[in-house]
Amino acid sequence: MTSEHGTRRPGRLLAAVLCALTAAGLYGCSDPGRPEPTPSPAPATTAPAPTTPAPTTAAPTGRSPFTGLPARAAPVLAVKIDNVAPARPHTGLGAADLIYVEQVEAGQTRLLAVFSSRLPDRTGPVRSARESDIELLSQFDAPALAYSGSQTALKPLLEAAPLHALPPEEAPRAFVRGASRPAPHNLYLLPGRALAAAPGTGLAQDIGFRFGTAPEGGTPVRERTVRYPAARYTFTWSAPDKAWRVAMDGRPAVTTDAGPLKPATVVVQYVDIRPSRFRDFLGSVSPYTETVGSGTALVLREGRAHEARWSRPTATAGTAFTTPDGQPLAFAPGQVWVVLAPKG
Repeated sequence: MTSEHGTRRPGRLLAAVLCALTAAGLYGCSDPGRPEPTPSPAPATTAPAPTTPAPTTAAPTGRSPFTGLPARAAPVLAVKIDNVAPARPHTGLGAADLIYVEQVEAGQTRLLAVFSSRLPDRTGPVRSARESDIELLSQFDAPALAYSGSQTALKPLLEAAPLHALPPEEAPRAFVRGASRPAPHNLYLLPGRALAAAPGTGLAQDIGFRFGTAPEGGTPVRERTVRYPAARYTFTWSAPDKAWRVAMDGRPAVTTDAGPLKPATVVVQYVDIRPSRFRDFLGSVSPYTETVGSGTALVLREGRAHEARWSRPTATAGTAFTTPDGQPLAFAPGQVWVVLAPKG
């Protein structure tokens, strides 16, 4: 899934740019895109039901380090997903290995969907990047990041970051407009074309997740709600699905192409969320989510909640999740959601 274009090398000048950057512009709008026919689906890896890898080691060769399921080594594509009510239902999120929930302006949230094991035909709606995405994605190996646009002053940071930035102007054939809803909630990404525009994108690597049997203990829980100032997520255990059903703002979260969203593991990671120096086009301050450091978390798997600790010492290090006594806390194999929730 690569083209014959030259390889774009991720920048390593992020620190210098951060220090030098003083101006602040407005979040840019994306290229209007052009309608195109839906391409044929990218081939998905099929494999028999997995056996459980050991909880104290990284996913072995032949398994995804993001899900613990059988998968070939493949490039990593992160996509910034719109998540206000007019942007729902989403498309393509059922194929994501990993989904992060991030706070944005006015207490709303957006999703950062990470694909590697499987690629959907299309995914979206796609929206703009934020400064926090750079730090969050630094634990991956030069991933591609697709987004609709960014604030003018943020562009140099994205260009210098250790990732392949893919706004519409860098990959025009990878974006299309849908006809069923108005802009800006109708921009979709064609993932196969996006990766073809970013040769040299890094393959999936260990980012700290461990998979296997659940730790002893935990508290039985039927559902758990995580609240943001202007959004809420409820995760309800579904024994028949062996997964958590997701609700957003009180409504079941479904996709247009694969039905309900059903992660096997939900991690509520409590983090510091502080104001950044950037603002959106309405003048609202953009929050910055701190994902380097340490803190507490709650891991939901198999109908139980497990108290946890998280630690990420540097931006290039993965995030380790452990039990309160310091043992690796294994996730259930399958899609993982990491909800970056405000402390307190």
